[in-house]
Amino acid sequence: MGTVKRAHRRGASALTLLCAMAILTAPGLGLSGTAHAAPAAPSVPGAPAAPTPEPGAKSLEQIRKEIEDLYRQAGSATDAYNLAESETKVQSERIVQIAQLIVAGRERISGLKDRAGAAARAQYRSGGLPAGARLVLSDSPSQFLDSKDRLRQGEKATTDLLTELDRTQHDLQRYAKDASTVWQKLETNRVEREKSKKRIEEKIKAAQDLESKLEAEEKARLLQLEQEAQYKAQTQWLSSGAMKDVSGKATDAGKRAVQFATAQVGKPYEWGATGPGSFDCSGLTSQAWLAAGKAIPRTSQEQLRLRKVAVKDMRPGDLIIYFDDASHVGMYVGDGAMVHAPRPGRDVTMAGAGSMPIKAVVRPDA
Repeated sequence: MGTVKRAHRRGASALTLLCAMAILTAPGLGLSGTAHAAPAAPSVPGAPAAPTPEPGAKSLEQIRKEIEDLYRQAGSATDAYNLAESETKVQSERIVQIAQLIVAGRERISGLKDRAGAAARAQYRSGGLPAGARLVLSDSPSQFLDSKDRLRQGEKATTDLLTELDRTQHDLQRYAKDASTVWQKLETNRVEREKSKKRIEEKIKAAQDLESKLEAEEKARLLQLEQEAQYKAQTQWLSSGAMKDVSGKATDAGKRAVQFATAQVGKPYEWGATGPGSFDCSGLTSQAWLAAGKAIPRTSQEQLRLRKVAVKDMRPGDLIIYFDDASHVGMYVGDGAMVHAPRPGRDVTMAGAGSMPIKAVVRPDA
């Protein structure tokens, strides 16, 4: 409880997220895992007080929530797009594998037919007399027994040849069926990607249209409202005691991932981007862990499948998955903060780890 009280006092102090960034970039990177720093109440220099809306007009807070909802929907569609993209890659690789199997199978059938033809030609040169007849007409008992043994071997070879030919033809039919199935999946994913892309573009445009109608002072106030909402969520989260027992320390890989992610602060959000000049939320986290030597899934929904850990066991480098649909992800950096790529129109930044509804915490280097 004492830790939570200290968090509130610090949350009411002048400590800002920029101070948290300074701690993170100082020696030791602030990665001890001590979880006590709440963000200070935000303020935007020169931001005006909220104007009184005209009767029937939407308030700036209503506009903020509408814009936030549109970007949330775009984020969800972005994840669907990225997931379809990654599945398309897997299926394309499978198509190549199947094509190689089909080529190998056809070559195998060609070889088997050549062997069958050779056997037929050999029989023709022997006068076309069946092997059993030649055995009966033999004058020598030893030759008879020797021929009998060779006859069994020849019959087995012929049976094996026909069996192998039949099996290879069956394999080719299966490969062709598999290829047809994968092609259908590819087409389905292509359609889904196009639908997701259209949804993303529509939601982002709608949000941008709303924001473009605001005056400069209103835009500054809008940013302040966003920060105030995040601050409120973060302080409520700390008040719950969620961070009371958090003390996990970063692994070496976790430190490298945090170093990469925090080094991207200030770069713009761009849907589908994985750097180096811009990122979406899961593009940032996946590239950070790749820089740390660990390949993880590309999307936030796929990252949700990584090993889950309790909030109390959270350590720097762990990923925090947000919202019920797992449409957003950030990286915990210690001291109650995280780094993330928020949304279109915003840059990679630091924020309170509890400034959005947490769905799960996952560990890439479990």
